Amino acid sequence: MATILLIIAGILIGTFVIALGGGGAAIYLGILSSAFHLPPAEAAATSIITALPSLIIGTVAYIRQKRVNFHLGNQMLLTALPAVIVGSLLSPHIPQLFYKWLIAIILVALGGQIFFKQHQAVNKPTKNKYAAALYGIVSGLMVGIAGLSGGGPVLAGLLILGLDTFEATATSSYVLVGMSALGAVFHLTGGDVYWQAGIPLIIGAIIGALIAPVLVNHLAKSKHTAWTQYLIAILLIVMGIKSVL
Repeated sequence: MATILLIIAGILIGTFVIALGGGGAAIYLGILSSAFHLPPAEAAATSIITALPSLIIGTVAYIRQKRVNFHLGNQMLLTALPAVIVGSLLSPHIPQLFYKWLIAIILVALGGQIFFKQHQAVNKPTKNKYAAALYGIVSGLMVGIAGLSGGGPVLAGLLILGLDTFEATATSSYVLVGMSALGAVFHLTGGDVYWQAGIPLIIGAIIGALIAPVLVNHLAKSKHTAWTQYLIAILLIVMGIKSVL
């Protein structure tokens, strides 16, 4: 029964987060920590391994739909990947309380910025050529330090840089594949994967990743897509607040 529930949870999480350009590692981490009481290292390793296959499948589908902006995506990856390495090395030396508050402030600020940008009459892209690199660094540190997928800053950054909702979603998934793969290597050295929960979640997440691009393709044809960015902004703010509670 538990296995079936985990598969269903994986389907729901995989569909939802891939459709919104995330990886879901933070959600998997929460499930594994609260329901299975795994040690932090084991929970981090399991969560990032769980998120990776669905991210790859979702990204391949988005590439086929020609929604990925490789220019901005590669700019982010150039700074995100070194940041994953630095974050992984710094992880044992950073107080968890300090890190939680820092991430909370970043996520709430990004969510607020998306709200403000969406509320403006003219949606002008950010001109700062270093902005993509900065968002990449923040996301890479999230992956390296805590085993999260880092999707919040990546997606928010792409929206703030002027991509439309669904191009940002696809490009975010592309960036997260590279970061999560590298993060998995580092976290696997520090903690074993809890396969009893990981495998059912992976199966469900893969199914969800197959559903998500079809859902995005359908939503992209709708004339009312502005609500999606508001939803993303709300989720970022909620994630930020939740991280310190």
